[in-house]
Amino acid sequence: MFWRRNHSLTFDRIEGKRVFLDANIFVYHFTGLSIECTELLHRCEDGSINGFTTIGVIMEVLHRLMMIEAVNKGLVSPGNVAKKLKEKPEVVQQLNSYAEYALRIPEMGIQVLPYTLADCRNSQQFRQKYGLLTNDSFLLSAMDRMNCPHLASADEDFQRVEEIQLFRPADIGHRG
Repeated sequence: MFWRRNHSLTFDRIEGKRVFLDANIFVYHFTGLSIECTELLHRCEDGSINGFTTIGVIMEVLHRLMMIEAVNKGLVSPGNVAKKLKEKPEVVQQLNSYAEYALRIPEMGIQVLPYTLADCRNSQQFRQKYGLLTNDSFLLSAMDRMNCPHLASADEDFQRVEEIQLFRPADIGHRG
């Protein structure tokens, strides 16, 4: 374990810290839904914050942005978008902006870390203790490995995690 009791703070309290970034931060930035998320990523890019994420987060960003692009282009209707795309591979072939956005993340001063087998083992404790799903527990395991207790996320599930310091954007509704 790597820190102390979790209390949520806003992004203005991150200055000079090492911070992990959850998928929703990137999605809110790329979709233009949060000025605060965009400003946070600019601070990572200019080096005032050391930003980290994982390959799993990149995969989640790719997935979410693919769904959004398909709906925004009118190729599928909202609701069960992944199922609709799975049934229509020709629609997936028409999508490309989502990947261009997600592949910009390392260019934003964000260090993208791989997952390890040790992360897989360690992640179980977070699922057991806090009832988190796999992606969230793996992110916490990578944070633990890097001894970095700071997380930027809009996901309310992380408020249950005692070992981290959660930073949340104030300009969006929270869920994650």
